[in-house]
Amino acid sequence: MDFLPAFSPLAGRYDGFIVDLWGVVHDGVKPYPGAVDCLTRLRDAGKRVVMLSNAPRRNHAAQSSMRRMGIPDDLYTDILTSGEAVYRHLRDRPDAWWQGIGTRVFHLGPDRDRNVLEGLDLMQVATPVEAEFVLNTGPDDHRNPSDMAEFEPVLAECYAAGLKMICANPDLEVIRDGVRVLCAGSLAVRYQEMGGDVRSLGKPDPAIYGPVFRMLDLPADRVMAVGDSLRTDIAGAAAVNVAACWVLGGLHGEALAGDTSRARAAAASAGLDPAAAIAGFGW
Repeated sequence: MDFLPAFSPLAGRYDGFIVDLWGVVHDGVKPYPGAVDCLTRLRDAGKRVVMLSNAPRRNHAAQSSMRRMGIPDDLYTDILTSGEAVYRHLRDRPDAWWQGIGTRVFHLGPDRDRNVLEGLDLMQVATPVEAEFVLNTGPDDHRNPSDMAEFEPVLAECYAAGLKMICANPDLEVIRDGVRVLCAGSLAVRYQEMGGDVRSLGKPDPAIYGPVFRMLDLPADRVMAVGDSLRTDIAGAAAVNVAACWVLGGLHGEALAGDTSRARAAAASAGLDPAAAIAGFGW
């Protein structure tokens, strides 16, 4: 793993980049310093960039959020979110598991993520006992998003009702404007511990990368993934044999504190060996 002062030395080595959003480009509220400039330079150099995010909302919702932050659409080639993948699976029902989940859905998550269900022939219900499955997009706005204990009762209700769970964000946690909060992945892990049946869509599952490679239209050896999470971004890249650049200032920033020896140890402990590491996604 090469520790580099900035991203520019990597730009000439690859033709396309799979870039994570939260933790690399923005913190959920604003872009990280230098990120917009870095995307601009990649665009101007003719590089193809696909944003691949575990965000539990549709592509158009993620794009609207980025626009409000000052990240325009023309800075990247395409985008795929976990929420978009869930929407498509609910629409197309690609296998027996999806075909058997039913049509009555209980949504566990904030109202802003309900766009995942828009336009689908589903009935949204208010309680788990009325539902056939639960769509988990993460902590809702009525409980402390940093305290798993607050979600135990609703997860227990879902399990008692025998609901299968769709997890629309495999991330365990994220840093939002400097505060660490739970994601849908943490709720899904807890539900599995209870004995619940869960399907998650997103990184690090290799299946999420198929559409991304079609968007890039490049061989894998000409592509680099950029992300801040060892568990999802870096592991996902390794699963599809793509080189990875680890951004140290995102999810693991507090634990690593800029210490390269800690970074090497953390990557080795996870069984991962990213090609490069940078403090932040800046040119």
